[in-house]
Amino acid sequence: MMSVQRNTLLLIACLVWGVAGIIILRIALMAYPPYATPLNALLSLVVFCVFQMLVFGRLARKHTDRISSNIEERQFFFKFFDAKAFAIMAVMMTGGIALRASGIAPERFMAVFYTGLGASLLLAGLLFGCNYGKAKLADARGCTE
Repeated sequence: MMSVQRNTLLLIACLVWGVAGIIILRIALMAYPPYATPLNALLSLVVFCVFQMLVFGRLARKHTDRISSNIEERQFFFKFFDAKAFAIMAVMMTGGIALRASGIAPERFMAVFYTGLGASLLLAGLLFGCNYGKAKLADARGCTE
């Protein structure tokens, strides 16, 4: 069984969400130039705020708390999320791929929506990374006291 230190789960979550955010943001920014208007930038910001407040910000807090409160020091490396979070990730990936492949959504929508979504995913990854850094710092302080 592949086990890691409990706080390493935060680093794994950082990498997973950060890479997902970069991939989505790259797709968005490649499509964005013809649609770069103040209104579209505002719409991207709204998408970002909605996802950050209602989905990814909460997800980062919830899973950081869950990981930090676990009493077992070593964990299976897939425990950086629970089943619900993996389901959210699978539905979002499948939906996004299907939406792009089907051509149902216009490229303008994809550029605007994916910019907000990708930025929110990337921020969630960065939040996990900050939480990992804080946990490592707390561990280091605990060892020296």
